[in-house]
Amino acid sequence: MDITLPTLSAAQMREADRRCIEEIGIPGVVLMNNAGTAVFRELDGGPVGIVCGKGNNGGDGYVVARLCLVAGWETRLVLVADPKDITGDAAVFLRAYQNLGGAVQAVRDARAAAEAVSKLADCAVLVDAVLGTGVKGEVHGPIRAAIEAWPAVRTVAVDLPSGMNADTGDACGCCIRADVTVTFQFAKRGLVAPAAQAHGGRLVVADIGIPAVCADDEAWARRG
Repeated sequence: MDITLPTLSAAQMREADRRCIEEIGIPGVVLMNNAGTAVFRELDGGPVGIVCGKGNNGGDGYVVARLCLVAGWETRLVLVADPKDITGDAAVFLRAYQNLGGAVQAVRDARAAAEAVSKLADCAVLVDAVLGTGVKGEVHGPIRAAIEAWPAVRTVAVDLPSGMNADTGDACGCCIRADVTVTFQFAKRGLVAPAAQAHGGRLVVADIGIPAVCADDEAWARRG
């Protein structure tokens, strides 16, 4: 990674996303599809296990799942949430994956989450699409169980390893140990912090189409 690239806090990244979607007018589904495609590029065959949460990080995971399915790879998707709780852009891509024949194993409690994730041990690669930059406080419940049951399989994290504080790099009680982290447009501040080194693996900063002006307050204020 080029360490001269700008790094953003979670709050700054949320604002850059908002500016891009609400004021520039680039739809969130476009950014999500670009993000999932960037993660897919780090995979080279199945079986692929994809573990998703209910937020936009999970939405990126559904994009990866769809692309794996279309590539003809064995694709296993574990959803650590109730499918009825999936909304917005993420729901678009969950439906697309399912409409192509993709199966979803939804788990709603800690025991089921641990069991489902443990059974992915025979996959060639796992995709961590559980938690994103919004993690606050200690991870608990079925999501913690999923993270703690994560098999020793090559893992690609979506945006940042689940359980990592995006601003400090600290583990929020538990954290995925990724081999590769594909973060989007700008490195999150925590990913380059010393605390993150044991969890982030190789860092890829992927261009997903957010203009640089969206993350530059001075340039944003000057725009015509």
